[in-house]
Amino acid sequence: MTEIEPPELPRGIALAWGVAANPQRGPKREMSVERIVDAAVELADADGIGAVSMAAVASALGFTPMSLYRYVSAKDDLLLLMQEQATGLPPESVRELEGWRARLVGLYVEQVLLYQRHPWMLSLPITGSPITPNSSAWLDASLEALEGTPLSSEERIAVALAVTGNARWCGIVQAGYTEQSRGSGLTPDEVAVRESELYDRVITADEFPALRRAIDDGVFVSAADPFRFGMERILDGVAAYIDSLDRGAAPEPAADWIALDPADLSGDRRLRDAQKAVREAEKALRTAHKLERQALREARERVARATKSR
Repeated sequence: MTEIEPPELPRGIALAWGVAANPQRGPKREMSVERIVDAAVELADADGIGAVSMAAVASALGFTPMSLYRYVSAKDDLLLLMQEQATGLPPESVRELEGWRARLVGLYVEQVLLYQRHPWMLSLPITGSPITPNSSAWLDASLEALEGTPLSSEERIAVALAVTGNARWCGIVQAGYTEQSRGSGLTPDEVAVRESELYDRVITADEFPALRRAIDDGVFVSAADPFRFGMERILDGVAAYIDSLDRGAAPEPAADWIALDPADLSGDRRLRDAQKAVREAEKALRTAHKLERQALREARERVARATKSR
């Protein structure tokens, strides 16, 4: 029986773990993967990920682009190493917190701060599980926090992903406000006020009644953190589920991944045309409902005026 060879580590991941072969030749002046990544992270922190190119990094270090390719052979590898360095290790102070919930909240807060320090990380695509050392350490810290609970391995991973996903979503929104502030010269609070004013101009009670009430209640200019509230409520649910397991309840059955039908990914023209027709019909239905609500409101106003004039 032939043994199956394990897959070879991609060079970027091998570099992150320090197991990639070093270049036989290099520039006469001192050069290393670490220096290259340091320079690239500084560029991204200052001017965004768009400022990072092999030529720009080489220029910052005083070398030629070809010199860099001896150490980091592809830009994708450089981006992975930049993300790894910027991610760093989870603070030891989080591990010292008491209880699984406090640790997860601590990890959530630290990840949000991480995205605030390095917002360019949010523009990098997610291409799979975190296989680099620092990214693995964050996932390990979340799983370790849940080790004393009756959750299964699959459930612990699910909770860890919920924490990470919420931190990333919060980071995306906060980075967007920061970027608007830079471009407009407004403070984040002033950006929020302007946003609320724009909503106020286009959102009507007839078409979007619930959203209109929320705007009138001042949700878009509130100092409350909706992301932290959502994270806490998710953890409330996890805590209630853990309590039910401690009382002997049966675990929840595992759910399958949400996935598109392969036919939906085939690019079939007839299917695309049919889906487009459905979207247009739904849009027409929304428009018809809007006209109906408007006509009903106007009819009520006419009845009210007629009743008042009697």
